[in-house]
This record gives sequence, structure tokens and C-alpha cells, in this order.
Amino acid sequence: MPTVILVRHGRSSANTSGTLAGRTPGVKLDDTGVQQAAAVAQRLAELPLAAIVTSPLERCKQTAAAIAKYHQELRPATDRRLTECGYGDWTGQQISALAKDPLWAVVQQHPSAVTFPGGESMRGMQQRAVDAVRAHDAELAKTHGDHAIWVAVSHGDVIKAIVADALGQHLDTFQRIVVDTASTTIITYTATRPFLVRLNDSGSELASLIPKPSAKAKPKKRSSDAVVGGR
Repeated sequence: MPTVILVRHGRSSANTSGTLAGRTPGVKLDDTGVQQAAAVAQRLAELPLAAIVTSPLERCKQTAAAIAKYHQELRPATDRRLTECGYGDWTGQQISALAKDPLWAVVQQHPSAVTFPGGESMRGMQQRAVDAVRAHDAELAKTHGDHAIWVAVSHGDVIKAIVADALGQHLDTFQRIVVDTASTTIITYTATRPFLVRLNDSGSELASLIPKPSAKAKPKKRSSDAVVGGR
């Protein structure tokens, strides 16, 4: 199956103000976030991307648009399943105030039990995000082959939840995962297991993701086996 590059949006005005933006409309990248988006776009420029899919929220669409400047044949597609978690009544509040709410401790230690007041459950968020990635992956495998590379631009908690699923970890462990703004996290899905190729990567080269030319006319199918002793 193809390789997905999960990109967290660049830094937003909410990130610096200590506010839980959630799905608040109109939250945009700040000046640093614009620079971060441009930097990650440049890192991705050399890759033969098959698709760019984004959360519908403005900060993600801005990041996706920066990536698309280097891939003018692609128009970013919007998928609501990649949107931020529905934080409900928590949306727009200061993180410092939310940390005093008894639910905060549950979010930290037992997120699979959390449904935000007036909002979404964290289990629901993980399920729809994983479903979205796997659906796009399967479709791109049909149209572009097993070695296709594509980008999904989303949010910190959403990407962390996708990574936890790929690692076969319970959602209650996902707070151990760190995903910085404008970082890349790379997962290759195969027939029997996903491989986490990179996590929270903000600087390494990405050219190694490009499939090597094969002497055979037909590219070799991806293996689901891990290399014993490492590769």
C-alpha cells in the first residue's frame, strides 16, 4: 500500500496564545507558522506526490496550499475526517484554565474514556481519522500503485491517534507521542501491518522515500515483513 506523510499544520495564533482552538473558524498561521509551512513544503518539493488531502480548518488549508505550490498538478482535497477533535465546550478556552478541570486528568491518563462536553469522543476522533487515511491509501493504491506517496495535513491529536493505531498501541498511550507543528510523520501501510517510518521529523531529507527504479517492468510489491536485524 502507499506511503502517507502526515503533516501537522504550521504554528497558529492559538498555539502562541495558549488557547484550545479546536474547530474555531478563522484560526490562521502566525508569521512563524507561515515560515514553517514554507519550510516543510520545500522538504516535500522533490517527492512525486500522488495527492494532498487536508483538514478543512484554515491553518491546515494554508499549510496544504504551501505544499501544493511545488506540485501545481495537484489541488488539495478536503476531508472532514481529518479535522481537529471536537472539543465542544472546551473550544476557545485557555489551556491553563482547562488544566484545572477534573476531565483534564482523564484526557491525560485515560483518553479512551473521554467524550468532551458538547463535543466528540477521543475514540471517535481516532476511528474516523484512521478510516480516512486507510480509505485514501486504498484508493491511491488502485490509481497510482503500491509505491504512491501522498500527504495528509491534519492536527496534533489526530496525528498522534493515527500513529498509536499504526503502532498497535491502545489510545490511552497516545499522550506519550509528540507531534510538533509543521513536522512530518510517515507511515507505510502494507497488507498485514503498518510501518512507522518517521515520527515528528522536522529536518531530515525525504528523497529516500522515492521508490528505486527497477530493472523489471513491473515494480516489486511491498513486503509486509520486517527485516531481521534492521535494514
